[in-house]
Amino acid sequence: MKSFRHLSVQLLLLATLFPILALCYINPATTSIHQNATKSSAYRAYIVLVQPPPSNAGEDAHHQWHESFLSRSLAGDSRKSCLLYSYTEVFNGFAVRLTDAELDIVSKKPGFVRAFPDQTLQLMTTHTPEFLGLRNGTGFWSQADYGKGVIIGLLDSGIYAAHASFNDHGVPPPPARWKGSCDAARCNNKLIGAKSLIADHDSDDEQGHGTHTSSTAAGNFVTGASYNGVGTGTAVGIAPSAHIAMYKVCDARDCKASATLAGLEEAIKDGVDVLSLSLGSSTSASFDQDPISIGAFSAVSKGILVVCAAGNNGPIQRSVTNEAPWLLTVAASSVDRSFGANIHLGNGKTIDGEALTQIGNPRSKLHSLLYSKEWRYCNYDYDSSITGKILLCKDNKSRAQRSKIRNIVGAGATGVVLFNDEISGYTTTVTDYNSSVVQVTAADGEALIAYIASTDNSSMASLAYNGTQFGVRPAPVVASFSSRGPSSLAPNILKPDILAPGLNILAAWPSKTGH
Repeated sequence: MKSFRHLSVQLLLLATLFPILALCYINPATTSIHQNATKSSAYRAYIVLVQPPPSNAGEDAHHQWHESFLSRSLAGDSRKSCLLYSYTEVFNGFAVRLTDAELDIVSKKPGFVRAFPDQTLQLMTTHTPEFLGLRNGTGFWSQADYGKGVIIGLLDSGIYAAHASFNDHGVPPPPARWKGSCDAARCNNKLIGAKSLIADHDSDDEQGHGTHTSSTAAGNFVTGASYNGVGTGTAVGIAPSAHIAMYKVCDARDCKASATLAGLEEAIKDGVDVLSLSLGSSTSASFDQDPISIGAFSAVSKGILVVCAAGNNGPIQRSVTNEAPWLLTVAASSVDRSFGANIHLGNGKTIDGEALTQIGNPRSKLHSLLYSKEWRYCNYDYDSSITGKILLCKDNKSRAQRSKIRNIVGAGATGVVLFNDEISGYTTTVTDYNSSVVQVTAADGEALIAYIASTDNSSMASLAYNGTQFGVRPAPVVASFSSRGPSSLAPNILKPDILAPGLNILAAWPSKTGH
């Protein structure tokens, strides 16, 4: 039996390092049925909290107790008012589709406590272990036995089980306490659990997010990993000997709070040690009005560590979410790695940038550098005016702009220099444009605009690519998008709790998604 000290080291490792890329659940705004009530004949999903059944009954009896709140007139011929999920571990309750009038009837029954409208949520590494001081065969990583024996549960978009990160080489069988099951294309000692909590869906990952976060947390060693030749090295998660249990609660479009609670319910029953809820919402609610916070409290009370991100609404003050004191709330930072690129100017100066797509043998010839305030978001027409030129554009982080940039380069532009907006500042989130694009900071963008203005639009530049660079300073730096404290709900609770790498992290992805 493992010593308490050994287990503590493992959990500390996971608590501190596991949420490297996870952009976790952000509490949804919820209301009781007595607040802002508007009568409607439309069906919608509710999460209903009730008192426990009169006797200390088993799971079947709990399910019958929950069904008793739905009279035959509610759950009868229309089949719209059906029980979606039944909860016994996160709290006593169920999810159900009801009209407002039907909810009124349910709320008057003995044992009813509260109802929350179901919420729609959205889904929010080769060098990171080395940056964190983790070395194979020595030090803290070795002392923690690489997370061996720890079960990490993820509530996410599913998992691409065939990926090399989920091989079980060197991973022992799961502990005897594990009670879960695995329904995936490949189950082994690494991927010990895979369930879908969404009707008519298997555990496969259609979106990619769950695969990415799973490999970041506990992916096994994969040698020779890279992204189009950059970031080359051995890809590995922070706890490579830990076990993974995936609970699919999201499809390719969105996630429902009711399904998330069902996943949390299953994870508690199965016996996970650590939980990641890698989902998000743009609104927040007090702890007692948030069913996910309530459910997470139940998990923590059973000894499960629940890890969530601080959110992606930075750098605005008081934007931090997941403020509940029982959650481990994690801010996102950079690492000391850069996918280096340079813009060499006609005046002899050089500006450093980054490029996820690196051109093998770029031309050193200078080209006209063009900036137009009118076309600053790269919304140029595909005509001869851009042929052979390098375009300077401002990043607006839209899919439409990414598509436009690819088309511009395809139409004859030599390249694009994309500078951050003011909010992003010095945080460059690299993007694969499949073309000659160099990304720079907001400050360097302003410097380039000033250079172009000083030359009466006769400015010249060339692009060069330097591959993967390490030892970049300063690092770590809090990413601009990482939400800041203090908590708006409870200013006396200091959040976020810790900082972990979460910017430009390379990890596993399903091949069929095309990324």
